[in-house]
Amino acid sequence: MIIVFSSLLKNTKIHGITLFPFILLRNKSDMENSVLINHEKIHLRQQLEMLVIFFYLWYIVEYYYWFLKYNNKMKAYRSISFEREAFAKETDLSYLKNRAFWNFLKYRNSSDE
Repeated sequence: MIIVFSSLLKNTKIHGITLFPFILLRNKSDMENSVLINHEKIHLRQQLEMLVIFFYLWYIVEYYYWFLKYNNKMKAYRSISFEREAFAKETDLSYLKNRAFWNFLKYRNSSDE
């Protein structure tokens, strides 16, 4: 895990993004946010499991599926299985120690269907 503070995120609402093997953070102070760091570490694990490129392909396909269904960018983003797992487990700082392989599959269905 390599953490970088990126000015690319400066004018966005994004506090962190994972682009294997990097976690990009908007502010140096975000380094102290253990929940945000854990969320991004979950994405690192997902990316490794999917051999990185397949993670991004799956992520894009899911995003557009949910966007076409809801016509809402934020709802589409929050419905992606990778994001659903990361948001559900971001406060469990020991989650990655016992996380099952491809556990994001448990989060494939949207919560409001």
